[in-house]
Amino acid sequence: MDNKQPSLKVRGEHCLTVFVSYEFKERLTKLASRHDRTMADMVRTLLRIGIPVLEGLTEAEEEMLKEYTAFFRKFRKMRELKEL
Repeated sequence: MDNKQPSLKVRGEHCLTVFVSYEFKERLTKLASRHDRTMADMVRTLLRIGIPVLEGLTEAEEEMLKEYTAFFRKFRKMRELKEL
């Protein structure tokens, strides 16, 4: 019998550890000090802005791939018909 308790989704603050290059951390530190913000605030803002942008990019890539595949199939069919 499994004695594990079901995992509950906890709302609120969570910690996330991310490893970045020294150069990237330095850029974030300079940006934070220039705007008188904490490093955590800068990272949170970066994630809030960056996630929707990344989602949009991946959706656009998926759409382009679908259209390219459909175009290539159509082009191949036309070539096969010309060869007949």
